Amino acid sequence: MNTFSNVRCVGAALALLVAAALPVDGQAPDSMALIEQGRGLTRQLFAGDAQALFPRLSPELQRLMGGEAGIQAFATQVASTLGNETGTEVEEVVAFQGAAFYTRIARFEGQPNGTVTISWAWRGDTILTAGVRPTPQPAPSDYVDYQTKTALRLPFDDEFTVYWGGRHPHQNYHVVYPNQRFAYDLVIARDARTHTGDGTRNEDYYCFGRPILAPAAGVITVAVDTLPDNPPGEMTPAAPAGNHVIIDHGNGEYSLLAHLQSGSVQVSAGDAVEAGDTLAACGNSGNTSEPHLHYHLQDAPEFGPAARGMPAFFVDYLANDQPVERGEPVRGQRIRPRR
Repeated sequence: MNTFSNVRCVGAALALLVAAALPVDGQAPDSMALIEQGRGLTRQLFAGDAQALFPRLSPELQRLMGGEAGIQAFATQVASTLGNETGTEVEEVVAFQGAAFYTRIARFEGQPNGTVTISWAWRGDTILTAGVRPTPQPAPSDYVDYQTKTALRLPFDDEFTVYWGGRHPHQNYHVVYPNQRFAYDLVIARDARTHTGDGTRNEDYYCFGRPILAPAAGVITVAVDTLPDNPPGEMTPAAPAGNHVIIDHGNGEYSLLAHLQSGSVQVSAGDAVEAGDTLAACGNSGNTSEPHLHYHLQDAPEFGPAARGMPAFFVDYLANDQPVERGEPVRGQRIRPRR
């Protein structure tokens, strides 16, 4: 498994895949220098300077790109298809586990009806990932302006970091899927890492085994507890949510908490719970390759394509040590309940 990873929920599946970045506390400390590096790589790509780019690609990326000729063809295609940039909407860089991750969302002459996302990841002088693609659009939703009725507390007492969360695709790729439109993926990070050692055991991950709590009072509609935890790097697509709990809050809102630790679920369907009750422990079950908590609010009592995601506003918490009375956490924030 690579030393960096990316919590993802793919379509109807909940997965954690190796790919990109976890921003911790927003911009990296030397963000402007890293942004300049990202800009430089982008200029080289659009100039078709394969001779400068190719030696810096990781061996795996060199192979995937089809050698120097492949990256030259890729650069030529990008430049000829997109043309000149006409405006930038987002430019950011984040640092995580020794790597830098640059994202540029811009408009181009050749893409008049949308934006393009350009992404780079590098560690030292080695380029780990490179991408140019149309920026995905959020799924249509009748709940965009919805205000959560339930007073949701954070579903833990520890400090977690928001791996994915927010309403823009670069903050939260869940937004393209109707049933996960406003979902969160949450980990515990220390010194910008989610695990100790090489991360080959679930026990290496800081969030594994930590208590997961009921975000509000309600009645359990689903409680799954018998699925095994995956070894890090492996996934179980046939059981996307893994061990999970769904709570009916009694007002058309249902909380889903997924990827729970095998054998840790302490509730059953039909049980009544109060806010803060222990439900289970954070795990790595289902279609996920690294321990984390997936949480979202939905309008149905079961997980699946028939449900529609709803905004989840939490109350009375700290985001990057600042008090929030009511809000939606976003990617990169450190969040914990106010004591």
